[in-house]
Amino acid sequence: MKLAVTGKGGVGKTTLSAGLSVLFSGQGARVIAVDADPDSNLAATLGFPKPDGIIPLIDRKDLIAERTGARPDSSGAYFSLNPRVDDIPEYCCPEHRGIRLLAVGGGSRKGGSGCFCPENTFLRSLLAHLLLEREDVVILDMEAGVESLTRGTAQGVDALLVVVEPGQRSLETAQRIRRLAADLDIARVWAVANKVRAEEDRHFIAQGLGGMEVVGFLPFRPEVLKSGMGHVGVREGLDGPLGEELSKLQVRLEKELSLTA
Repeated sequence: MKLAVTGKGGVGKTTLSAGLSVLFSGQGARVIAVDADPDSNLAATLGFPKPDGIIPLIDRKDLIAERTGARPDSSGAYFSLNPRVDDIPEYCCPEHRGIRLLAVGGGSRKGGSGCFCPENTFLRSLLAHLLLEREDVVILDMEAGVESLTRGTAQGVDALLVVVEPGQRSLETAQRIRRLAADLDIARVWAVANKVRAEEDRHFIAQGLGGMEVVGFLPFRPEVLKSGMGHVGVREGLDGPLGEELSKLQVRLEKELSLTA
């Protein structure tokens, strides 16, 4: 199963990505959680020890140079368009409690820092390998939008989950994402409602999505918000109503995508 999770910033993409990663791993699946959002904190949310010490792939310049034949900060250099990436999950991804973490990075780039073609080629090749060739459960915690998916890699995504919250801007972002996803021929674009406090929130979200199917409604849980600040891990936050609704979502995803067939 290959899932991409997106939505407006702050709606709970990382919480959903981490929660599903924990649930699938708990069932014995091999899980690769991909932190592709420069502003995300997937490692900390998953409870990885010393998350700040995990080196993002974008900063592994020696590795990128070895695989592409060009330094990441070089300009106008020739480089391989098909670098070897099949060993990267085992080579570069730390593992914690059955979940491998692939931190992409990218938030520290500065203007005038050189051509990023070798990095982009390396990351695109790795993403295509994860989505099209691996048999693991891959959960991609994306930045808002689907720009990081090319037409080729998008075909490897079983479903795009757009996280929304009871707010007009969130719903507008979801509509924009759906249009972009259609351009990439992503067949399954589903919404997951988060931070739902009352029945009015459910109706507001359902009516504001213009027909986009909502596959899950997750309750507002203040203790989960603390998990992003390092106070409560997502595993502890899954106890109670949030865990119950995430489990229902997992079962529905398995059914819809015929994982158990």
